[in-house]
Amino acid sequence: MNLVAWTIVTCEVLFWVVILAGFTARYIFKRPTLGLIFLAMTPVLDIILLIVSGVDLARGATATTAHALAAVYISVSLIFGKSMIAWADERFRYYVTKQGAKPAKRYGLDYAKHYLRGWVRHLLSFALGAAILYGLIIWIDDPARTEALSGILRIWSIVVGIDLVITVTYFIWPRQAKTRG
Repeated sequence: MNLVAWTIVTCEVLFWVVILAGFTARYIFKRPTLGLIFLAMTPVLDIILLIVSGVDLARGATATTAHALAAVYISVSLIFGKSMIAWADERFRYYVTKQGAKPAKRYGLDYAKHYLRGWVRHLLSFALGAAILYGLIIWIDDPARTEALSGILRIWSIVVGIDLVITVTYFIWPRQAKTRG
């Protein structure tokens, strides 16, 4: 595994460590400012990943799947980051500190609309990630060195399409609450 791949793994692990540290400081130790400082560190991880990937490519490395996934990671983190932190915050408050309301389960049209909002975020994330990938392809200007970037872009296009089909199915066949038999 190369440096970029290890950086992605490290950034992902640190993302959740920083979030848990932020919630722990906020709710367990009653230090909201410290918690906010931890949570504000999450974009720093994206910047570190961007720098490591950019420097590696600038030094002449052939783009790998890890470089492409760095662009995906950054775009997903930027677009989904706030909602992921809110999701984790709600669960941390309820399951760890026993505060707040139990996270609601969604069904029917409510679930379909929620999933649609997630798909729109996925589409925005794809647009940002595609822009980063295309920017790298143009910057490197060597198809032999950017093949992995183009490949991930094609795969991600298919995934966004499949996600759209899944989204539509929730409007046609709404998710139902499980009945106890």
